[in-house]
Amino acid sequence: MKIFDLSSKVAVVTGGYGHLGTAMTQALLQCGARVVVAGRSAGKFSRVFGSANQRLSFEPIDICSTASIQTCFANVQRQFGRIDILLNNAHASRGRSQEQMSDEDWAYTMEGVLASVHKTIRELIPLFKQQQGGKIINIASMYGLLSPDFDSLYQGGDCEKYTNPPHYGAAKAAMIQLTKYYAVLLGKYGVQVNAVAPGPFPKPAIQQENPVFIERLRSKNPLHKIGQPDDLAGVIALLSSAASDFITGQTIQVDGGWTIW
Repeated sequence: MKIFDLSSKVAVVTGGYGHLGTAMTQALLQCGARVVVAGRSAGKFSRVFGSANQRLSFEPIDICSTASIQTCFANVQRQFGRIDILLNNAHASRGRSQEQMSDEDWAYTMEGVLASVHKTIRELIPLFKQQQGGKIINIASMYGLLSPDFDSLYQGGDCEKYTNPPHYGAAKAAMIQLTKYYAVLLGKYGVQVNAVAPGPFPKPAIQQENPVFIERLRSKNPLHKIGQPDDLAGVIALLSSAASDFITGQTIQVDGGWTIW
């Protein structure tokens, strides 16, 4: 369908070679976009994607550094002349203990999950104003919408180590508000800003090491299954394309129904 055609668009995907980022990158490529994966590791990019696709490239970025973000975006503009889609997928966090959370770990995570998104958006505003258009997609989380169910998910069965920490959920909740803020601010320039809140998408290593925890995730979900990275492809295609030109400020839950219970 032409409405999903991105063949004239340039997309930047932060962390576009990770567990979920790879599927998002592939979705944009399948819609015809030229995709720049922005991340810290050129080696990981090469291992994940190789060098076969001429519409795919890598650009280094540190999402916590304004100077690095500016350099990354300037390099993309210099090479391709524009940026049409920004997909804020990467984050940086540390610290899991609720009771022993250090001030340093809290601040680091708020910077790496929330402030980094503000910085990337801020640095693209002048370009999007000039272009009179653009798409911004922020990857939030179901834990930006509700609290973890500590009793049913994490008690016993060696599941405590997967407990979602408080600063991560707080930062993702603030990201949802930031999405609304920028949607209103930038709407008059033809820019749509939306968020996607993935539900249970455990990494393969977790699936292998703790079937008990995975079964708990399945049983708590209305669809009785966990998410696979490709389950995000459709919403990324939608929010990146002309199909979402009248959608802005929204957070779309891709969670198997987790957040409706």
